[in-house]
Amino acid sequence: MHKRLPHASNLVNQVEFQSSINQNQVFMVTQSEKNTATFIHLSLLTKYFIPFGNYLFPIILWNLKKDKAAYIDQNAKQALNYQLSLLLYVVILIIVAIPCFFASILQNISFNTLITDNDFSITNLNLGGNTGFLITGIIALLIIVVIKITEFFFIIYAAVKTSNAENFNYPLTINFIK
Repeated sequence: MHKRLPHASNLVNQVEFQSSINQNQVFMVTQSEKNTATFIHLSLLTKYFIPFGNYLFPIILWNLKKDKAAYIDQNAKQALNYQLSLLLYVVILIIVAIPCFFASILQNISFNTLITDNDFSITNLNLGGNTGFLITGIIALLIIVVIKITEFFFIIYAAVKTSNAENFNYPLTINFIK
């Protein structure tokens, strides 16, 4: 029986990849698999151009290649879990920030003004008793900004690590997809 040898360029670029999910499994990673996994991480940046692109493109690439390569499967899950985790964190922070800002501003409007149809204006903006709410809202917004800035750098770092067939796990990621 004649056995077909792999293409020479794939043979030269094969490296071992040890899965972080199962430490006993060692996979051979071809250059094509490394490129696809890198592209999955970089496709997370499409959210700046296409709404929900950071979910759509990794899901599409993952579904096309997950059965063919464990390396691609693991990296796609890692990227999607990271995006879902960040979405959860940002939603929670927004749920905290918005009521804090409204509580700070609405305490300066009298209830009688809201009930009657009088035009209301804030003539005496006093934040003396509201500083706790206001500071909590500002801190929540600053954390969102820090999350978005670090997200960009983690995506680039993950793409570089993946292109070198090194294992990278995003920090503070909840494993929604296992």
